[in-house]
Amino acid sequence: MAMDKSKVAIGFIVAGVLTVFFGTVLTFVGPIIIDDQVVKNTVIDPKNEMSYTMWKDVPVPFYMSVYFFNVLNPKEILDGEKPMVEQKGPYVYRKRIQKDNITFHANGTVSYREYRTYFFEPSMSSGNESDVVTIPNMLVLGAAVMMENMPFPVRLMMSATFKTFKEGTFLTKPVGELMWGYDSGLVDFLNKYLPGMLPTSGKFGLFADFNSSNTGLFTIHTGKDDIRKVHKVDSWNGLTELNYWRTPQCNMINGTAGQMWPPFMTRESTLPFYSPDACRSMELVYQRDGQMKGIPLYRYVAPKTLFANGTDYAPNEGFCPCRQSGLLNVSSCRHNSPVFISHPHFFNADPVLLDYVLGLNPTEDEHGLFIDIHPLTGVPLNVSIRLQLNLYMKRVSGITETGKISEVVMPMIWFEESGYIDGPILTTFHTNLVILPSVMEYMQYGFITLGLVTIVIAALVHHKVKRSRTNLTMTSTAVDNPA
Repeated sequence: MAMDKSKVAIGFIVAGVLTVFFGTVLTFVGPIIIDDQVVKNTVIDPKNEMSYTMWKDVPVPFYMSVYFFNVLNPKEILDGEKPMVEQKGPYVYRKRIQKDNITFHANGTVSYREYRTYFFEPSMSSGNESDVVTIPNMLVLGAAVMMENMPFPVRLMMSATFKTFKEGTFLTKPVGELMWGYDSGLVDFLNKYLPGMLPTSGKFGLFADFNSSNTGLFTIHTGKDDIRKVHKVDSWNGLTELNYWRTPQCNMINGTAGQMWPPFMTRESTLPFYSPDACRSMELVYQRDGQMKGIPLYRYVAPKTLFANGTDYAPNEGFCPCRQSGLLNVSSCRHNSPVFISHPHFFNADPVLLDYVLGLNPTEDEHGLFIDIHPLTGVPLNVSIRLQLNLYMKRVSGITETGKISEVVMPMIWFEESGYIDGPILTTFHTNLVILPSVMEYMQYGFITLGLVTIVIAALVHHKVKRSRTNLTMTSTAVDNPA
């Protein structure tokens, strides 16, 4: 009987050792299996149904919230006083994104055009598109700065043209017309007699070129040959570098197209991406860890150097001519119009910019941009890109519409493009990338724990049986050999 118990104990010890071995193997093999699944599901391939659909149609709801800086003192501005503005909005638009003309190439890249369409969402907005606001007239004030160095008679003639078409210094129009375009006799005249001078051939609006448009022909890596390259831009409109800026570094097309990034990110990783709307590549940096409904994430934000001028940050010298830090001069890719991009309310910009305009109040929570990334897969979970459009204004002699305007970078609008994963996609994401890896992790440690407990109990049983056998032998010997 004791012999049977001893054999059973030895059997359990062997089973325990095997269980510990299996659990130990899982600790090494488990992460490899997970990483392999991540690679398979991250490669841009129509066979990967869920990830390919996310990339192709972007089923996550995206919204663009637009805020106007309504000018409160237009007459006083013409007399040289500080502009005073009040923020109006948000006017919220649902953004539909869809990729088309998708073509896979033999070198491990895929080309596509991404189309975007906007639909006004009254229930999410704090006003209607019929709301009337007053903003600087880009056609007049922009043209005035562009013609500053032209002969005086030419400037007088341009001023007369403005008067002929009743174009004033400021526009007071409904939000919908300012956004998507309004009829302008001046625009029709310029397009007829000076074709190519304006970026639009139809109605003139701040976002006229956005709706039902595409962002150009992107060619990106599929990750099939090297997962570290997935989503990275190979070329844009056939170009591997830009020609807008003054240095090769500033003209580089870096990173992805701004929707997904390669997997296996670390806190030292950055988020580089190319933005056709900003005409340049940009790079976000790690700020902190976080969670979204149980899913781990890294938050990336814009460094203060993103829009710094060349004096404060030498690598940005190629984006000049510069003004104060916090402003990106995009005139070179906007038909030389004196337009500047910044963070909303001049957040993270030179504080002197706030002295020139009344009514601004920058805060990081409301005006800083961020992207929350799931580091294992490179998939954004929550995105908020906030940018401001500004017009450089000044008095130009000969163009009476500029009056006595003081030199100022005038905020016109700021907008936020936001979206986050939710619903069935979030559930699937959470199941595949949080629950299953956790179950595998618990299993491996469970096997090791179970194996160790089995070994200890079996060893104790075996020791007890062996000891009882020894005692029995000694007793038997004493009986056979009495004193």
